[in-house]
Amino acid sequence: MAFPFLEAVIGFMILMYNFETYLDFRQHAALKLPTLPKTLEGVISQEKFEKSRAYCLERSNFHFVHDFVTLLMDSGILFYRILPWFWKKSGDFVVLAGLNAQNEILHTLAFLAGMMIWEQITDLPFSLYSTFVIEARHGFNNQTIWLFLKDMLKEICLSVIIAPPIVSAIIVIVEKGGAYLVIYLWAFMLVLSLVMMTIYPILIAPLFNKFTPLPEGQLREKIEKLASSLEFPLKKLFVVDGSIRSSHSNAYMYGFFKNKRIVLYDTLIQQCTNDEEIVAVLAHELGHWKLNHSVYLFISTQIRMLLHFGGYALLRNSSSLFLSFGFDTQPVIIGLIIFQHTITPIQHLVHFARNLVSRAFEFQADAFAKKLGYASSLRASLVRLQEENLSAMNTDPWYSAYHYSHPPLVERLAAIGETDKKAD
Repeated sequence: MAFPFLEAVIGFMILMYNFETYLDFRQHAALKLPTLPKTLEGVISQEKFEKSRAYCLERSNFHFVHDFVTLLMDSGILFYRILPWFWKKSGDFVVLAGLNAQNEILHTLAFLAGMMIWEQITDLPFSLYSTFVIEARHGFNNQTIWLFLKDMLKEICLSVIIAPPIVSAIIVIVEKGGAYLVIYLWAFMLVLSLVMMTIYPILIAPLFNKFTPLPEGQLREKIEKLASSLEFPLKKLFVVDGSIRSSHSNAYMYGFFKNKRIVLYDTLIQQCTNDEEIVAVLAHELGHWKLNHSVYLFISTQIRMLLHFGGYALLRNSSSLFLSFGFDTQPVIIGLIIFQHTITPIQHLVHFARNLVSRAFEFQADAFAKKLGYASSLRASLVRLQEENLSAMNTDPWYSAYHYSHPPLVERLAAIGETDKKAD
């Protein structure tokens, strides 16, 4: 008897839903606590705490509904064999368009186009409610419905332009790769990721936001001085108009080798009370660079991708796997989708491990910024950003350990405090 792959996948989906819902209930109970954690008393204002509590509870309620609907749709699509039905219908559409349905690339592109339309339709109500009800109610949303729709249209157009050549290349590599299939697939995705990392900030990001050089002044001088002291090859320093969509704040850096750029959200500049707080945030980010965290994460991603393609190569010709999901043919894209479902348990473990590493890196970057003399400013900026973004003040330890890639504020302040004591 063939192994029941489909039943196993759906069973694991339900199991993980129950486990994650249990963690969500634990977090929901923590969010309902009426008082601040002791370490935040006198640090976070009561007004901000109440606003944060209301915002996080509403986000939590929304999360319960969204996850339940997602489980119903995903498990229903698999159980009722919607995927094989839709694959056949997409082939009929190719014929209707006067094209050759035996051409796997054309058939696949039609299938993916239909899937994209389906995902846009099913996700749209949740996106609209999240943006124009929850985010707006709590003072974060700044975008109009027209800007929202323009963004969605741009994303669709980019997908139409970028996806076909990538999908076509993957199909050709799988069909022609032979014994070196895994190496070819990995090499292609490696080159693709490097290309996208290069062109995204230059060609794609400006389609959605305006990037302007940070004006001359004390803030720019302090950032350039910090970068110079660490031998960070800063070439350009931008401010992005993140405020046109949301009041949430952020900062990031990008670029290869000697061509680095730093981007500050205008909301970050608005929310911090002085330049030192902004510089402290960047000291933390530069800590990630100095400690090679991005390099380690990139290498781990490549190793994971290589193993991923290795597993796919082992199962891609398994007729029992395809039959279990209702397919009597073995298209490349379907094989990748099915394989993605079958390794979901491993992906959950990898995601958890990656979060653990990321949290450790965050502590190290905080310690790096403190070592540079930004401890007090870093504390102030962490508290300020926690308040302004209405992030959760009370967190369940199990929930945060499983979900958070960044440690909660309480843990970060405690770690900085412990470093102080050791230094004393």
